[in-house]
Amino acid sequence: MLPKGIVKPKEGKSELNSDAARTANRDGGGMATNGSKAEASSGPVPASATDNNGGHSEGDGHDHSAEAAAPHTTATTAQRQELSSLLKEYGAAQGAEAKSQVATTLARRYEAVQRFDSAGYYLEQVAASKPGAKAWQQAADAYFQAFSFASAEERVKMLGGKARELYGKVLKEQPDNLDAKTNLGMTYMASENPMQGIALLREVLAADPRNEKALYNMGILAVQSNQYDKAALRFKELVKVNPKSVNGQFYLGVTLARTGAKEEARQAFLAAKSLSADPALAASVNEELAKLK
Repeated sequence: MLPKGIVKPKEGKSELNSDAARTANRDGGGMATNGSKAEASSGPVPASATDNNGGHSEGDGHDHSAEAAAPHTTATTAQRQELSSLLKEYGAAQGAEAKSQVATTLARRYEAVQRFDSAGYYLEQVAASKPGAKAWQQAADAYFQAFSFASAEERVKMLGGKARELYGKVLKEQPDNLDAKTNLGMTYMASENPMQGIALLREVLAADPRNEKALYNMGILAVQSNQYDKAALRFKELVKVNPKSVNGQFYLGVTLARTGAKEEARQAFLAAKSLSADPALAASVNEELAKLK
């Protein structure tokens, strides 16, 4: 997930936009990270197909078939048994309040095994039972996480569309919710209207020029379109706001290297490496530093 060969010249604009949207969220622009995690993340640990549920509906009316093919999902035998028990409990629950309580637990358990679309489904049921901006955003955030890991175009469109629908409900009640607006903007980047996404991110930065998530995502989008000068400016702003942003420092190094500012790039890479003990990050930094010689 680190930017090894970020730009793929043979890709079309829609592919680049879609990849940028997902990369930005994966690398630090996702739920509750504000685009500036203090530690690097090389992504969830892959699971084998046997760690999944085999694609059946589990009795909840929600299709989990895509989860069996999702390399980021993993569940132990105990976790699968707990999920199965909770699904039965959900089906047997009487009344909206009882169902909401079980649905909330189910969502958290699905999040624990990184099945974010299933978590989104149950959080949406909770929000439908007791509507409110906070409830809608929890569901939207879960779908947004699923969107960020999706690889198949059909899944990207479906999950992005679901996140957009729910973020729309959030912004209807809280038009100044910048986090929801930023994530909404990123889902548009993987849609047929990417300029709407850019416009939303610019709105966020107009309201809050120090917004870390928007700065980060705008930087990633600039990288995806080969605009390294613009990307470097975004990442410079980001690390001014948060010098401990591992991903900000790393991508600053990448973009500075692409613009020929080798010594500045070296300092940014070393800063990223000093902020995290992640061996994958260290390996990527060392590879980038070797290119600067």
